[in-house]
Amino acid sequence: MQAPGGSLLSILTGVDLNVNAGEAVALLGASGSGKSTLLGLLAGLDEPTSGEVVLLGQQLNALDEDARTRLRLGKVGFVFQSFQLLPGMTALENVDLPLKLSGIANHQQQAATLLEEVGLAERIDHLPRQLSGGEQQRVALARAFAGDPQILFADEPTGNLDPETGQQVIDLMFSLRDRCSTTLVLVTHDGKLAERCDCIYRLEQGRLMSAS
Repeated sequence: MQAPGGSLLSILTGVDLNVNAGEAVALLGASGSGKSTLLGLLAGLDEPTSGEVVLLGQQLNALDEDARTRLRLGKVGFVFQSFQLLPGMTALENVDLPLKLSGIANHQQQAATLLEEVGLAERIDHLPRQLSGGEQQRVALARAFAGDPQILFADEPTGNLDPETGQQVIDLMFSLRDRCSTTLVLVTHDGKLAERCDCIYRLEQGRLMSAS
């Protein structure tokens, strides 16, 4: 990455990470350690200046942005700390959109079923601003698991939630993961969330260390 003044800023150095299908992997580290950068690289949202990233058997370096988008569609889910729901769409429309884009039959019914599964059957017609933080994250989880993705990337999924609501979201995320056999890669400061994962890694000054 180019730093102010034209010098190169190294965020990640010598990172070597393999994630097996069905695993839940937690990435820990202090703010600025490169966790979110690593997540973006793994998901193909960012491009590395060197090295290789393979997602779902495809070498991302060999794909352009449109090809990476097509690879992710219907196979990769995302959950963010800030929820990132579309503000002008209802809960149902937010969950329905990725299903519709993937060409899934009966997409609206599937979206409604997912919202029922996360406990929001009575809130499907509400806009994000009419929902609590915990409810918004439940909508985000339903959207992320729409279409039964093979892998889910989550960046601080409990970061904006109180401990009790955060625990409910954690339980829900792992319940959906078990049903869908989805691989999880999570950036988190939440020790309880990390403890639920199969592998824990820590980033220190751009280097990845195994913590478990």
